[in-house]
Amino acid sequence: MHRLRMIWFAATVGCGLICFGDEAAPVASSVVPLELVGNTYQAADSVNIGNEPSQDALACLNGLIWNPSEFETKCTAADELRGDVTVRFPSPIDTGDPWNDSVAMEWYVARDEQQRPKRAKAVVVVHESGSKMPVGRMFAHGFHHCGFHAFLIHLPHYGKRRENGKKPDDSFFFTAMRQGIADVRRARDAVACLPYVDDSSISLQGTSLGGFVSATAASIDDGYDHVFITLAGGNLLNVIENGTKDAAKVRERLQEAGIDGETLRSLVDQIEPTRVAHRLDPDRTWLYSGTFDSVVPMSSANALATSAKLDPSHHIKLLANHYSGIIYLPAIIDHMRNQIESVK
Repeated sequence: MHRLRMIWFAATVGCGLICFGDEAAPVASSVVPLELVGNTYQAADSVNIGNEPSQDALACLNGLIWNPSEFETKCTAADELRGDVTVRFPSPIDTGDPWNDSVAMEWYVARDEQQRPKRAKAVVVVHESGSKMPVGRMFAHGFHHCGFHAFLIHLPHYGKRRENGKKPDDSFFFTAMRQGIADVRRARDAVACLPYVDDSSISLQGTSLGGFVSATAASIDDGYDHVFITLAGGNLLNVIENGTKDAAKVRERLQEAGIDGETLRSLVDQIEPTRVAHRLDPDRTWLYSGTFDSVVPMSSANALATSAKLDPSHHIKLLANHYSGIIYLPAIIDHMRNQIESVK
């Protein structure tokens, strides 16, 4: 599978729409916006669930939100080939693990023709379950190539949120999911306070695991201007219990941690996208699904599309499975770019 992913990655690079790290971009170390590194910016939560008539949805939302507050967004030096700047901000959920509770985002700074930082729209990218986040970085590079500021957020216990690279106990899976949902929503406000970011247009894109997180996070309120959900859906319990490959691995790990049956149902219910997806704006939400996907089957995608009341034109169905869909990446990013740039 790793070999196939590398082949597909090479294909997308060959299409000229995805930049592979700083080596492929016309950006030298001398033009990295170093004036940002070391700076701290004041941000504030704008989260507001508003009026929700559904008691079930309200109960779900109350389990996801937090007391809004002011917080600091810090710019630190980026690792090699991991964007231009690393952005840190505190998670709104305190798990007692300082390392994990400091959210990290890789910022790929939009530039003009002279490679100077420029004011531009932004996209927050939520990666898949792979620890190296290759697909998430492909999207981040793609959006950056399109002229947007791209922010690849590290979900709980991923990347810079892992102390000494240690993976967490699988019993924390749903705690991490809930925290990730809150982090992704707060990320919108962390991005909005940064220089060069056009805060009138901050979009969200998530793939697979990141797609489930994004679907629920974007349903909290209308914080994000456009929402792009890729290879994800609803009915998460069915995906975990019956999905193949990546979903099967999650199922096995949860079973080993003693999470199954009613315990599993209860935990999944707390973050189930279809409980709140009716709150998504169907005119600003797009879903991309694989017709042969056995990890996140079409029934899961259709459940989310139905709950969100998506027009068929906003549910793009690809002739692919959960992995071969990567061949459509240049076209998908171009489609997303068109939606972000369109004025409605």
